[in-house]
Amino acid sequence: MLAVSNVSLRFGDRKLFEDVNIQFNPGNCYGLIGANGAGKSTFIKIVSGEIEPQTGNVILGKDERLAVLKQDHFEYEEFEVMETVIMGHKTLYEVMKEKDAIYMKEDFSDEDGMRAAELEGEFAELNGWEAESEASVLLQGLGVPESLHHVKMAELAGSDKVKVLLAQALFGKPDVLLLDEPTNHLDLKAIRWLEEFLINFENTVIVVSHDRYFLNKVCTHIADLDFSKIQIYAGNYDFWYESSQLALKLSQEQNKKKEEKVKELQAFIARFSANASKSKQATSRKKTLDKIELDDIKPSSRRYPFVNFSMGRDIGNDVLTIKDLTKTVDGKTYIKDASFTLGKEDKVVLIGNPLAKSALLDVLAEETEPDAGSIKWGVTTTRAYFPIDNTEFFEGSEQTLVEWLRQYSPEDETETFLRGFLGRMLFSGEEVNKKPSVLSGGEKVRCMLSKMMLTSANVLMLDEPTNHLDLESIQALNNGLIAFKGAMIFTSHDHQFIQTIANRIIEINDDGTIFDKMMSYDEYLEWKGQKA
Repeated sequence: MLAVSNVSLRFGDRKLFEDVNIQFNPGNCYGLIGANGAGKSTFIKIVSGEIEPQTGNVILGKDERLAVLKQDHFEYEEFEVMETVIMGHKTLYEVMKEKDAIYMKEDFSDEDGMRAAELEGEFAELNGWEAESEASVLLQGLGVPESLHHVKMAELAGSDKVKVLLAQALFGKPDVLLLDEPTNHLDLKAIRWLEEFLINFENTVIVVSHDRYFLNKVCTHIADLDFSKIQIYAGNYDFWYESSQLALKLSQEQNKKKEEKVKELQAFIARFSANASKSKQATSRKKTLDKIELDDIKPSSRRYPFVNFSMGRDIGNDVLTIKDLTKTVDGKTYIKDASFTLGKEDKVVLIGNPLAKSALLDVLAEETEPDAGSIKWGVTTTRAYFPIDNTEFFEGSEQTLVEWLRQYSPEDETETFLRGFLGRMLFSGEEVNKKPSVLSGGEKVRCMLSKMMLTSANVLMLDEPTNHLDLESIQALNNGLIAFKGAMIFTSHDHQFIQTIANRIIEINDDGTIFDKMMSYDEYLEWKGQKA
């Protein structure tokens, strides 16, 4: 059991937490959500003991152990991979090292023998004899092969270091597990393995993630950080989001009787429980959801940008024809003899090497020229492009945001219109007078989306548009692209984003050739699993 009692923390005039009282129970996985800058990572650091709150304390059950995913990927460079994982259980590791040091003594005394016997007992109680096999199972599950288990951390690639640190956190069945963005830099296979591990984990988990699919798979509860408080809600992220939207709708319907609102809530819970029935946690989650009453759901204060891509003109049948396209960058061929057409209702997700995907989108956006082959856009198409690197659009700009946006408006829109437009993208009041060069990553993405929306294009090309966005902006963008009626080619690492938007997959193989199929992302993953 983990409890947080009367915890408060301020940084200068900024209040992050105020008198937070919350209990996290075994057997539950809590998804900690909140707007960017709300203090999610700081809260994890308070719970782990890395940061001291100004008031209150963190209470861990007697003899319970807490493990946290380390963020410094270079902290263990001089240690072997296996040793680094076992370090996740500090007590076991210290017993193991002391025991080994005693046995290496040349002048082994009677006192050493007695101490070694004590340590052997502790080592056995801590399941020390199974430590290496458990660590090996974790590493292999995450995709680190046995051949790397006894090399130095310094010899590993960055992605493998991330996996080792994750194995370190999972090692030894901790009573409380704290994971801040655990899926970052993981490949799809490792993410799926981690999902299964957490679904079957019997103790307490608190996880921060921008991956909604991951939160939906593993979370039994959502811990919502809002207004310097944390409120616990039963269910996964989708249930929290949809129920908060329902609560907002019901709060606005003042004339509706309570009995009618209760019926609407019950119908919503029944529909959601049915949709979640494929989950391994569905049975226990359904029992929890069935107990929810009208007063338990509350409107969220979270602000969502307004994302709406309207088409200035209808799109014709002839959208795009690619024939024998080849593209080489810095001597490497990323696209080779690719041929395909794009239909007016196609929503294509590109899968494969990120550099190959960006190279193809740059060519389609006419930012670069192909080495061979032809590209023919239909005469009725108007196109908007979201590049993965937006630096050139903001660097050194001394304009206000209103002035910056005006230059991309097809018509000379009034300041009132542009201010209103920016307001819907969460730039309110004096924020519209910011210089573009000082914006955060998420703010720059929202500006780029505003730029795209102003074009009223009927073909959208987007390269990793969810990078740097918080969950609210990802949700709003996701909804906006689902509603878009034109054609689209995009890349993303967000499972739910891809699954809910794409109706066609184009995979760029390592040799530059393509695999092209009308199917959903989940169908593609199932097909890849069968192929493997």
